[in-house]
Amino acid sequence: MNLNSNCGIRTFKILIICIMTIFVSTSQAQVSTRIHNIVLVHGAFVDGSGWQQVYEILTQKGYKVSIAQPTLTTFEGDVAAVKRVVNLQDGPCILVGHSYGGAVITTAGNDSLVSGLVYIAAHAPDHGESEAGNGKSFPAAYKSLIKGNDGWDYIDPKMFASDFSGDLPKSKADFMANSQTPTADVVFHAIIQNPAWKTKPVWYMVAKSDRIINPDLERMYAKRANSVKIVEIEGASHCVYITHPQEVADLIISATDLSKKRTKGI
Repeated sequence: MNLNSNCGIRTFKILIICIMTIFVSTSQAQVSTRIHNIVLVHGAFVDGSGWQQVYEILTQKGYKVSIAQPTLTTFEGDVAAVKRVVNLQDGPCILVGHSYGGAVITTAGNDSLVSGLVYIAAHAPDHGESEAGNGKSFPAAYKSLIKGNDGWDYIDPKMFASDFSGDLPKSKADFMANSQTPTADVVFHAIIQNPAWKTKPVWYMVAKSDRIINPDLERMYAKRANSVKIVEIEGASHCVYITHPQEVADLIISATDLSKKRTKGI
């Protein structure tokens, strides 16, 4: 074999090694661009157990999922409860909120560990706004809210299924109606300061048959936040996170992909 042949073989081997190195580096980069921590935040009148199916789907895919349990007593206390869970994460996380939980993550999402926000039929008020105020601008269809003389709100159990969970089986809806958590009315009037969605990327799910939050208000929130992705679920009630767990999980998973453009202008 002559010198030129030897040089050609060495050059070919070097080329193969370079290609393999690039392939391995690219594969490793793709793996490293996926966030594995997810924090789920429930809304008013319920607790974190409603996230169970979403939790199971995500954990089966290898994500580390934590469920915060706001007490629904004060807005500041609920934000602190969520931030405590965020600060337990071992790295960046995606923060997910349903309903009133959206207002909570709008503030808690300013934490440096939060890389993105996912709103599931949730409030996303701007600076100086409250969810109660926005609800007046976009009236919802529900007629079941009971305001107690002690400052605590409750959903009439007889109307819970029709207003809150219209697409759940009756037995499940009745159980939720009779196990609901009263919520302090004051939390709905909290004025948002420095909303995180102005600087963090957003993904939004609209429940098209929502009677608790007007779907048009949800659409406004999603558009105003320049959401990376907006998903509308046909026939979904306010309980969309329970009745459509796969679609909710899929949206959250899309938010964990750091390879997508995630920068936002203020």
